Amino acid sequence: MWKGLMTSVLLAFIFLALPPAQGAMQQVTANSGRYKVPILLYHRFGPAVADGMTLTTQVFASHLEYLAKNGYTIIPLRKLIDFYLRKVPDLPPKSVVIVVDDAHKSVYTDMLPLVRKYSIPVTLFIYPSAISNATYAMTWDELRALKKTGFFDFQSHTYWHPNFLKERRKLGPADFEKFVDTQMKKPLIKIEKELGIRPDMLAWPFGIYDDYLIGKAREAGYIAAFTIERRRVCNRDGLLKLPRYLLINADTGKKFENILAGKG
Repeated sequence: MWKGLMTSVLLAFIFLALPPAQGAMQQVTANSGRYKVPILLYHRFGPAVADGMTLTTQVFASHLEYLAKNGYTIIPLRKLIDFYLRKVPDLPPKSVVIVVDDAHKSVYTDMLPLVRKYSIPVTLFIYPSAISNATYAMTWDELRALKKTGFFDFQSHTYWHPNFLKERRKLGPADFEKFVDTQMKKPLIKIEKELGIRPDMLAWPFGIYDDYLIGKAREAGYIAAFTIERRRVCNRDGLLKLPRYLLINADTGKKFENILAGKG
């Protein structure tokens, strides 16, 4: 009996000494209805739909207007990750995150005026091989101008946006590992050199990932990574495979409302 009592006391002491479990804290918030956060992913903007990844600037403006009029709070992606890591106690009700992949020129020409108008935080995932090289991409000077606004954060989209499935089929195991390491690590160095920011988040190119790639991302120093699965982030998701809604021009009106509600 004495031995059983001592064991119970010891277990109670250990339980009290440990910090609250991450899942437990997040579950409380999830149950409150506030921790199901849509991450809205955009790519390109313009006066007309040039391709499947382009939203007209008018449609994007309608998204921001709807969010503003219906009580949504656009939070920085960093704040969502900090909540995951228990660095902040809670998130605002009806939180939404806005991110952009690729650093297309239209982010500077078309998106920036609306970002200023609504004073919203945006995280931009870039692949540095295109910057100041590809005609469709922004320059480093334009990215530095975005940084000065205080509205933009910059993260990694690998170095040149590869299709890891194709590369794995082409390369042997050793060469593929070297290739993955380059794609994971080189953008960290380049972005820090050009923008003075060391990325620690990654957007999976084409949404492709697996356990091996997740391990390599973790090894490179990424604390979070993002897919293109169309659902809201919740406490069940792993930090290196968080879902995002890839938005197209048709995602407007009731379709956009359903996305925010987790029905899209």
